Amino acid sequence: MFIPAPVHAGVDFVPVFVYVLGLAVFAQGTSEFMLSGLVPGIARELSVPVAAAASLTSAYAVGMIAGAPVMAALSARWPRRRALAGFLTAFVVVHVVGAVTTDFAVLFGTRIVAAIVNAGFLAVAMSVATALVAPAQRGRATAVLLSGVTLSCAAGVPAGALLGEWSGWRSAFWAVAVLCLPALASVFRSAPADAARRHDVSVRREARTLKSRSVRSALVLAAVVNGATFATFAYLAVIATEVTRLPAAAVPGLLAAFGVGAFTGVNIAGRTAAGHFRRGMVLALWALPVGWALLAMTSTQAAPFFAVTVLQGGLSFGIGSTLVGRVMQVASDAPAMSGSFATAALNAGAFLGPLLAGAVTEATGDHRDAVWVSTALAATAVAVVSGLPSTRPADR
Repeated sequence: MFIPAPVHAGVDFVPVFVYVLGLAVFAQGTSEFMLSGLVPGIARELSVPVAAAASLTSAYAVGMIAGAPVMAALSARWPRRRALAGFLTAFVVVHVVGAVTTDFAVLFGTRIVAAIVNAGFLAVAMSVATALVAPAQRGRATAVLLSGVTLSCAAGVPAGALLGEWSGWRSAFWAVAVLCLPALASVFRSAPADAARRHDVSVRREARTLKSRSVRSALVLAAVVNGATFATFAYLAVIATEVTRLPAAAVPGLLAAFGVGAFTGVNIAGRTAAGHFRRGMVLALWALPVGWALLAMTSTQAAPFFAVTVLQGGLSFGIGSTLVGRVMQVASDAPAMSGSFATAALNAGAFLGPLLAGAVTEATGDHRDAVWVSTALAATAVAVVSGLPSTRPADR
């Protein structure tokens, strides 16, 4: 796939348009995660069990996993402007439908569709962003996009919860739709021009890059690290109130602090990343399980628990951002599909991590064990990276 950007391609800075894509990713990330604070209101108004309303989150995750490679394959030969605008327009429309429906089945369907088009948009956006900059700036461009996700944790999710509390859960859906409109206008105006596209994209040829050991290892690492992150994130509020004994009013602040740490970690990773799997990245992976274990051990003490939560947000998302860049790098022979590979891996981890944590905590009755699940998953990532033949530039 050739990204048509004759003026900006290969520049040594991150173009403003990449930040616009980051705004869209922020809106989409808010949509993905805001459901955790809206479940009670949805269950009450639509007269469904809380468990059914909570399943909207799982539906979104499954849609992201399945949607990333499928949408990337379908849109591989589309002009980039058409792909980005089409996915983002569909995202806005399904949120409007979700905001006005009184049928839970329709709302459930909109979550799946929203996830699929979100996955398609993110996969195309990552390919566009990395093609618009010079190789040395690709890590930074990726970090700008993923900053949208971390900002949604820090600001979008708490804001969505407050908006749902003040004006009802539907208002949060309307807010996400409105937030997408400036990005959509910019996509129509500034996305790469249609005329420079190529027609020789081979999805089958690009899919063959999955046979590469380096690609598979990078995808496994991304999934396992993200699984560790969300195994604990899904239970952070419960641990804070039931184990740390923080008041419920402190939970939004804790989640926001985690998001601020994540935002900081992603940006540090983006500014320091080189074009290879750096030694610092490997050292960070070794530190990850230690941090999760420390979080589990400090979970009964408010101040240390809060501090380590922020630290782990930064470490986890910084590593995750670097691993996305790693996937894009080692799968460079699949420029149309590499973004979808990374998206699917991240969301597989985000889906399976909480699922595993739920099974363990239900068996033990101790929500702190979710953090020990994160510790075990992070240790698995260390084992994977230790088994790689090389992490030197030659292994790119």
